[in-house]
Amino acid sequence: MTEAVDDPRQKTILNSAFQAFAAYGYRKTSMDDIAQGAGMSRPALYLHFKNKEAIVSKLTEVYYVEKYAAVAEALATSGSVSEVLARAIQAQTAGMAAILASPHGLEMLDNTKSLSAEIIAEGEAKLSGLYADWLTQQEQAGRARLQADAAETGRTIAATLKGLKLIGAGAEVYERQVAQIAALIGAGLEVR
Repeated sequence: MTEAVDDPRQKTILNSAFQAFAAYGYRKTSMDDIAQGAGMSRPALYLHFKNKEAIVSKLTEVYYVEKYAAVAEALATSGSVSEVLARAIQAQTAGMAAILASPHGLEMLDNTKSLSAEIIAEGEAKLSGLYADWLTQQEQAGRARLQADAAETGRTIAATLKGLKLIGAGAEVYERQVAQIAALIGAGLEVR
């Protein structure tokens, strides 16, 4: 997985693209729209990205780099298993409600899924592994009780969170469902 973007021009382009996709949808957003939002000419934009697909791929890479760091940070905090897991899940899902609230949110997610399948698979695997490593540590410390092995449980957590955003229930419902999943999984893992 790549590093987050350090080039300020690329950050500006990616932010412009994200805003344009949210406002107009992927299909209706042109490279001109993105360039204009980034305050540059279309030829200058092409020096950074060859097309919209390349921009979506980079947005997806950045998303997973940032989410991995946020989840790792949350899992390193102290508290009960339920509290730490809830913070990690919140870190992973932060910002998704805003995407789902956009009139083009589901289109954005669908296009990302079709254009960046390998990046998504790698990112989800890394997130699953992060949860699995944390669960192994918690189980070894006698703080968590697993019903399946840590790797499978990590995959289940990541897949559940991924699935919630794809069902298209809307931002408010999504946030409630995420909180409910965090509470249910946390309670199920907690040693009593």
